Amino acid sequence: MQNVVLLIHLLLTLSLIGIVLMQRSEGGGLGIGGGGNVMTGRSAATALGKATWALGIGLFATSLILTVIAAQNSSGASVLDRIVDSPAKVESDVSDLPDAGDGLLPPSADDNAPLTPTAD
Repeated sequence: MQNVVLLIHLLLTLSLIGIVLMQRSEGGGLGIGGGGNVMTGRSAATALGKATWALGIGLFATSLILTVIAAQNSSGASVLDRIVDSPAKVESDVSDLPDAGDGLLPPSADDNAPLTPTAD
């Protein structure tokens, strides 16, 4: 169910982007500019304008539906409830740790081999 609603949501989103890009720019941001009726300040409703409203309402509805589905599928517990007071146990074997005098050099292939090359 969630996948179907999500697919519809994505198709609505892409359609809304396409419809908005096809509309004529009237200049002036936030609907300030534009022609239309001088008395009311509203332009005539076009087919693209109506489609934009319909797709916007559909996008809003699918967003609400996805939110309700996600809330129903949640475990009912908060993420903060999963935090425990004690730190996680770390198992380490002390015998595997290098001695302090070994330095930072990695172990050689043969532990008895000299670190400097010998000339023959």
